Amino acid sequence: MRSIWNGAISFGLVSIPIKLMNATESHSISFRQIHLDDGGRIRYRKVCELEDTEVESSEIGKAYEEADGTLIPITDEDLAALPLPTARTIEIVAFVPADRIDPLQMDTAYYLSANGVPATKPYVLLREALKRSKKVAVAKFALRGRERLGMLRVVDDVIAMHGLLWPDEIRATDDVAPDDGVTVRDKELDLADALMDTLGGVDLDTLHDDYREAVEELITAKAEGHEAPAAPAEKDGGKVLDLMAALEKSVSAAKQSRGADGEGDGDAEVHPLPAGRSGSRRSARTAPKEVGGKKSTSTAKKTTAKKTAAKTTAKTAAKTATKKTPARKSTTKSTTKTAAQTSTGSSAKSSGSSTGSRTAAKKTAAAKKTSAKKTTAARKKASA
Repeated sequence: MRSIWNGAISFGLVSIPIKLMNATESHSISFRQIHLDDGGRIRYRKVCELEDTEVESSEIGKAYEEADGTLIPITDEDLAALPLPTARTIEIVAFVPADRIDPLQMDTAYYLSANGVPATKPYVLLREALKRSKKVAVAKFALRGRERLGMLRVVDDVIAMHGLLWPDEIRATDDVAPDDGVTVRDKELDLADALMDTLGGVDLDTLHDDYREAVEELITAKAEGHEAPAAPAEKDGGKVLDLMAALEKSVSAAKQSRGADGEGDGDAEVHPLPAGRSGSRRSARTAPKEVGGKKSTSTAKKTTAKKTAAKTTAKTAAKTATKKTPARKSTTKSTTKTAAQTSTGSSAKSSGSSTGSRTAAKKTAAAKKTSAKKTTAARKKASA
């Protein structure tokens, strides 16, 4: 790493020589401006407005512009002569718990390295003191022409410093907060908790810049003369019309995603919606009924045709019955008379046949008696 500033940490009466280095780096891809007609580079040149000529960097100085446009030149020597105690010193002013620092104040991060062997012992002393106290150091330092606020903390075995914005540089939130009067129910909070539990944690080291990778693929394809990669299909966003339904769908989708990745912990709980919700949401959450078998289309069509035919026949029969009621009445009367006559004849025949049967039975019994008498007489004669 390249040092961007040399100075010392002032820790009471202890002075620790250090070198300041950037702790972060940008991986964003930068582009050049070109002329669309011929592809020529577009450059910004520094031109003096009075002479209308381009000037070199060595000829450029600083000036403060007043409200009326008057420019007051300020030289580097003027700034160096200012009575600024933090010009080359990171002056620690307090030690506070880390949660006292508002993340909104966080700015650029730097690494502080011990500058030389004599600085090693006091450097390690400050590092271990910060570790054991579990506090951070608030300091003031000057960099790039202005005094700044900083926070020192330990990262691994290195003292890191975060530049902090001054408290008056943080804007108030009064004009940003939503209007009052919005209430959130406990069931909605329960679903939000369930969604957070289902999503779980993440290893920050696994996160990467998808946009930068896509830009690199685009540049590579164009450099090799290939077509640009196709854009992925946009996800169906839309407005959130029902917060509860959106939360439930989010929990369900998160569970499915975690289940597919094998990372689900099963701790999330989804609370059912109270009765009275819209039917569409209720039907969406109801489990589908199991069906034993599926009827074929042809069978369904035949059944429908039979039902239709039966209905048509019933209607036709009803109309016919209404029109022919008198004829049916006369026919019914004649039919009733004939049936009565037939019944009388049948009764007479039945009575006659039963009388004949009784007479034949009496004759048969008399014949049997006569035959028996004759047989007895014959046996007596034979024995005499």
